[in-house]
Amino acid sequence: MIIFLFGEDSYRSQRKLKEIINHYEKINKSGFNLKVFDLTEKDFQDFKTESSSISIFKEKKFIVLRNTASNKNFKEEFIKSVKKFADSEDIILFYETRPVLKDKFFESLKKHGKSQEFNLLGGEKLRNWIEEEFENFGAKITALALDGLIEFVGNDLWQMENEIKKLVNLKKGKEIELDDVKLLVKPKIDTDIFKTIDSLAVKNKKQALKLIHKHLEKGDSPAYLLSMINFQFRNLLMVKSDEFNAGKLKLHPYVIRKTREQARIFSLAELKKIYQKIFKADLDIKTGKIKPETALDLLISEI
Repeated sequence: MIIFLFGEDSYRSQRKLKEIINHYEKINKSGFNLKVFDLTEKDFQDFKTESSSISIFKEKKFIVLRNTASNKNFKEEFIKSVKKFADSEDIILFYETRPVLKDKFFESLKKHGKSQEFNLLGGEKLRNWIEEEFENFGAKITALALDGLIEFVGNDLWQMENEIKKLVNLKKGKEIELDDVKLLVKPKIDTDIFKTIDSLAVKNKKQALKLIHKHLEKGDSPAYLLSMINFQFRNLLMVKSDEFNAGKLKLHPYVIRKTREQARIFSLAELKKIYQKIFKADLDIKTGKIKPETALDLLISEI
């Protein structure tokens, strides 16, 4: 049997990997037939030797193969016998979190095995995942607090899980509110977003679009990018308005300084207009009126 787990969301893929391993260990108690190979250190011969060895406990073998994407020799050799491994009762599990080259090897694993892709979550999928996590802890979160949590953390599920646990422990059964998120969760600011805002500030839409697509190419979700743009423009509005004081932002001094510098470039009327456009883009995405990537492009072109 061949299993193929891949995708950039390493949190969910690792959770799935542990789930499969735990199921195997419940049935096969000895633990001697579970092996993990890192193909940046091992080669096909190491794998072949292990897979062809005879188990003294008469248990199924379970071999986890990591980082096969960069091992050209392994891929070439494995494809020659892929049908044999697919028909075997032993379990061969490929685990990849780095971008996968969609070549003959990739297609062969998908054709002959069971595959599951773990893309980074965004939009409603991210919201649903977070709500389910709170439910698993027997906790509830308000819609506003959920929005704030996504705005602060984005789609980094490793950090998100830690923040969820902190919030659950704080409230101990009571519903989690926005003030709780503001109290406990430190906003994750990608300083690269300042470059995008700077480009928008000087009306260089071409550069802003280029930077946004750079974020998308490295795996940042459109929902996360929109939330960061929203977060920063909200800060700009606070700085520009009479209500501002540095304590309200609760940000690193560098972030506050950069926000002050950017606020000087915009008028208050401009910032209010842009913030309304961001709100509309977010609403259109959540109601399914427009694809997130398209909404980002349109938003930048209209600023």
